[in-house]
Amino acid sequence: MSLHLTDITLTYPDGDTRLTALDHVTLDVPKGSLTAVLGPSGSGKSSLLAVAATLITPDTGTVTIDGTPTTGLPRGELTALRRHKIGIVFQQPNLLPSLTAAEQLQVMAEIDGRKARTARRRAAELLDAVGLADQAGRRPHQLSGGQRQRINIARALMNDPTVLLVDEPTSALDHERGAAVIDLLTRLTRQQATATVLVTHDRTHLTAVDQMVEVRDGRVRHTP
Repeated sequence: MSLHLTDITLTYPDGDTRLTALDHVTLDVPKGSLTAVLGPSGSGKSSLLAVAATLITPDTGTVTIDGTPTTGLPRGELTALRRHKIGIVFQQPNLLPSLTAAEQLQVMAEIDGRKARTARRRAAELLDAVGLADQAGRRPHQLSGGQRQRINIARALMNDPTVLLVDEPTSALDHERGAAVIDLLTRLTRQQATATVLVTHDRTHLTAVDQMVEVRDGRVRHTP
């Protein structure tokens, strides 16, 4: 398993008590598969994604990334694991306005210490994979919303992550562009062999996912 959540419980302070965001959650996401996580607002979807990304430490339970349990890792090792093993696609692309599409990707590899030539080659490969090779020199204001989201996805894959975590990628897109983004994520999950978790509230485009789970009141159940 590339991503394994075992018996995760997460609580937050809520006045004199604590609010349970995740309640004994266990989830396996194999390499090369896409898991959709559904549920209403406030159900615990975002908390699950944050725990999987190692951005929040759960009260109890274990997050295992590519065979490495993350519980108790020193901060530096956890940061390195996140940089090398986890790609995150945020709901809003948040692209840097002064950079071209290719540069948005290249800067991720350069931060990781890769050589510029290697970064340029990887960026070109990913732009081609998301169908934007001909847009490499354009800046965010010259791209459509769907194109910006594709850049966002390509950027998350720049450092060859084992785990890809995607937060509501279609929320700002119309039906056609939303369907195209889900199709792209499904294809890239297979091609890049990532363990992909897609958080969404929309079942419309999920016919090709490998498993669907629903989060309600912090608990996870598998759905047909």
